[in-house]
Amino acid sequence: MRKPGIILSAVLIFMLSEAAWAAEFFDVTLGDFAEELSTAQRQGKKAIMLFFEEEDCPFCHWMKERIFVQPEVQRLYRKNFLVFSVDMKGDAEITDFKGKTLPQKKYAKNNRVRATPTFIFFDLGGNEIMRYLGATQTSEEFIWLGEYVAKGIYKEMPFVKYKQQRLKEKAK
Repeated sequence: MRKPGIILSAVLIFMLSEAAWAAEFFDVTLGDFAEELSTAQRQGKKAIMLFFEEEDCPFCHWMKERIFVQPEVQRLYRKNFLVFSVDMKGDAEITDFKGKTLPQKKYAKNNRVRATPTFIFFDLGGNEIMRYLGATQTSEEFIWLGEYVAKGIYKEMPFVKYKQQRLKEKAK
């Protein structure tokens, strides 16, 4: 006979492991994005992705709980990008790509972030190259977003068109 304590322990371990997977999606930073550009260059990354979020955002939680925890998502993003979270309403100070120090909420405002989640990809010179607003419906769509940026396809076509192509390929 199974004891309730054992089942509860198993559930807690599962929940903690899910949280750990989500936490592993993000890179650790001291909030100096100018320095992170150098790190990304040294590590051979394609870009830096900032995930603008806020605590009460259900779509941010969706991404953290359902999408970021997927091993294939983590592999693709870890290989190609440094990934950092920015609290759209946060007071913690960060240093932007140009070396200016300001609170996260001011940085979000300066980047015209008005809703969450917002994903902004920056090239290794600190220039915005791609912006995606909202949660993806599936981990596959989020992988396509990463491929779209990592392969430089954003220079050729909008993401919507790329996604349509991928859906057609998948349907074959």
